[in-house]
Amino acid sequence: MPAQRLLLVHAHPDDESIGQGATMAKYAAEGRGVTLVTCTAGELGEILVPSLEHLAADKDDTLGEHRRQEIADAMAELGVTDHRWLGGFGRYRDSGMKWDDDGNATAADEMDERAFANADLLEAANHLVEVIREVRPQVLVTYDQFGQYGHPDHIQAHRVATYATALAAVPSYRRDLGEAWDISKVYWGAMSESRFREGMRALRDAGDTTSFEGMDPDGPLPWTTPDADLAAVVDATDYAERKIAAMKAHATQITVDGPFFALSNNAGNHVWGVEYYRLAKGTQGELGPDGLETDLFAGL
Repeated sequence: MPAQRLLLVHAHPDDESIGQGATMAKYAAEGRGVTLVTCTAGELGEILVPSLEHLAADKDDTLGEHRRQEIADAMAELGVTDHRWLGGFGRYRDSGMKWDDDGNATAADEMDERAFANADLLEAANHLVEVIREVRPQVLVTYDQFGQYGHPDHIQAHRVATYATALAAVPSYRRDLGEAWDISKVYWGAMSESRFREGMRALRDAGDTTSFEGMDPDGPLPWTTPDADLAAVVDATDYAERKIAAMKAHATQITVDGPFFALSNNAGNHVWGVEYYRLAKGTQGELGPDGLETDLFAGL
C-alpha cells in the first residue's frame, strides 16, 4: 500500500478527468495511491458523436456500457489503476438533469426509480465506507454541497462522500465493513474565480467572442469559487497533456476543441494543468507563496 493515498468520489465518467485529471496523473506518476469511485455510468449523458446516438436512453439505452470503456481508457491515460463503481457497475443510474432559469442544473422532470439521486443515503454510504476502510486514504476529494453547478447526482455524491467519511471513522459502526478509518483531509474541487476570469480575457484577446457567450469576464460568474475560499492548488502543468488525453477518451461527452484549447499550447496547458481545492475537513499544511497549499497531503 502506498504511503500516501487519495480517494476521489465522482458522479459520472468524465467528471474526474475534467475536475482533477492533472492531479490524478501527477500523483499516480509519483507513486501515490489514487483510487476513483464513480457513482453512476452516466447513462443519460448528452451524446456528441452522431454515429453513436443509438446508445441513448430512449433508443438502445447502452450509453452506460459504452462509457464504461471510455473511463477505462481515460484511467489508462492518467496512469490510475484503481477505479471502482459505487456498489458495483450499474447499481445506481444517472439521474438526468435540466437547466433552470439561473443557468444551473436541477432535477429532471422525470427520474428513473434507479436514479442515484433517489438512492437510500445510508445504503450508498455503506458501499463507500467499505472502500474507505479498505483503501484507508488520508485525503478525499469530492464536490461541494451544490455539486458545483447543481446536478442532482453531484449533490448526492457530495452527500454520500460526506456521510461515508463520518461513518467510516466510527469504530463500532458496521465492523463487517472493515476496521475504522478516519480520513484526515477532505477537499471540494473548485474553480478559481480569478483564474477563470483571466482565461476568459485571454480568449477574448485571442478573438474568441462566442465561447462562454453572455458571460462577462468582469461580471458575475456562476460555478466559480472566490479566491479567498480556496485552500490548495496543485500545479500539474507537466501532466496537462495526460489530462487532455483522458478528456478525449470521453469522446461521447467532450469535444476537445472548445474554449481554452484555442489558446497557445503553454497557456492552454496552464489552464488545464492547475487545479484548485477548498478544504472541507482537516487543517492546512505548509502554504506556498500565494497562500495556498501546493500538495493535498501537506501537513500529513
